[in-house]
Amino acid sequence: MKKLIVAVLVVVALAGSATAVYASSGGKDFHRYTAISVANPNNPAQVSHKLVREKTPLAVYEQHITALNNCDWLGLMQQYPDRYTLRQGGPGALVSGRLAAAATFAGFVKPHASGGLCGGKFTALSMSITDETVAVSWAFNAPFLAATYYGADAYITDDGLMVTMVSTFDGNQLQYKP
Repeated sequence: MKKLIVAVLVVVALAGSATAVYASSGGKDFHRYTAISVANPNNPAQVSHKLVREKTPLAVYEQHITALNNCDWLGLMQQYPDRYTLRQGGPGALVSGRLAAAATFAGFVKPHASGGLCGGKFTALSMSITDETVAVSWAFNAPFLAATYYGADAYITDDGLMVTMVSTFDGNQLQYKP
C-alpha cells in the first residue's frame, strides 16, 4: 500500500511539473523571433526589417492573403521571422528562412508581364482553425489564367507570426491563356 501511495505521489508530481512547463511555454515572452533586414529582389529600395504580430491565427492568415492579393511584398514580409519555413510537395520544395521567403514571395507579387502572379486572387473555399493552425482550401483566379487553380494550405502561426506554411501550390500546374 505504501508503494502504491508513493507511486501515485510521484505520478502527480511529474504531471504537475509537466503542466507547469507546458503552461509557461504559452507566454508571449517565451518565443523570441527575429527578423533580419531583407530587400525585395524586384525593388531593392524596398526593405523589410520588422515583424508585425497579429492578435489571432485568423488575423495572421487574413494579413497574409490580403498582402498576397494586393501584391504587397512588405505586407507579406512583416509576418515571416528568420525561422520561417514553407513546405511544398516534391524534392527540394522547402523554403527555409526569411531571406528565401523574400525571394519566393517576390515572384508572387511581381507583375504577370514580368513572370509573376500579380493580378491573381486567392479566395478561401473552406477553412478550419485548430489552436495556432489555419487550414484553408482555396481557389486562385487571374485574368491571365485559362482555368481556376485549386489548392490547400496550412498556416502554422506562433506569437502572432507566420512560422510555417504547408502548401499544395505548384506554379507549374497553372494553365495560362494563350
